[in-house]
Amino acid sequence: MAGGWAKDGAVSEQIEASIRDELERLQSRRGPVGESLTECADCGEEIPQARREAIPGVKLCVECASERDARRAPRGGINRRGSKDSQLK
Repeated sequence: MAGGWAKDGAVSEQIEASIRDELERLQSRRGPVGESLTECADCGEEIPQARREAIPGVKLCVECASERDARRAPRGGINRRGSKDSQLK
């Protein structure tokens, strides 16, 4: 594909670099790291040893983690189709 002054494959390299950067960003936000707590940070209940080994750096028990996940509001999407309804709002 002709790209002006760009070398062949430059577009593919840019796409791959963008994907690589995004994957690194997501992996860095993946979850808790470090030493796990023995007691839940929210309710104070003991966190089972199996959970602490399975998730390094865990700070919440299963119940509190489930409640926190349920409280997270879903993000609103963007209507990219540009329908008439979206333009009227």
